[in-house]
Amino acid sequence: MLRGFPPVVAAETHTLILGSFPGEASLAATQYYAHPRNQFWRLLGTVLDEPLPDLAYEARLRRLLLHGIGVWDVLAACEREGSLDAAIRNASPNDFASLRAHAPQLAKVCFNGKTAGRFAPVIGEAGYATLVLPSSSPANAMLSFDQKLRLWRDILT
Repeated sequence: MLRGFPPVVAAETHTLILGSFPGEASLAATQYYAHPRNQFWRLLGTVLDEPLPDLAYEARLRRLLLHGIGVWDVLAACEREGSLDAAIRNASPNDFASLRAHAPQLAKVCFNGKTAGRFAPVIGEAGYATLVLPSSSPANAMLSFDQKLRLWRDILT
């Protein structure tokens, strides 16, 4: 059974970006979005006008939190061969009820890709605004960076 990472949130976090579950490169590095071809840090850096891809991992996280943005995954644990979401088996969700205590100002939850986005109705019922974004994964090659960026800019609206 693979285990995910704790949430990156603070009391001031108003927006949370949820992925499905860390890929192999991320699990090996114990860092969110560690695969060099994943566009997460480039997309978010462009949206926030921050040099996120050029920063050390801990500095990236600090900058996100300064903007009121947190990161987590919808799944706490699963079985999976490789990194594809389609290979996820025996998954257990993260404890979203605990988020209110850690991030009382949380108002919006964005989902990085359609697999994570399957949880949007449940999160929406809990009173959060939701937004499903195109996946930043290198496996999502249907959209160009600029096409993804246009949709990722909605994180700030």
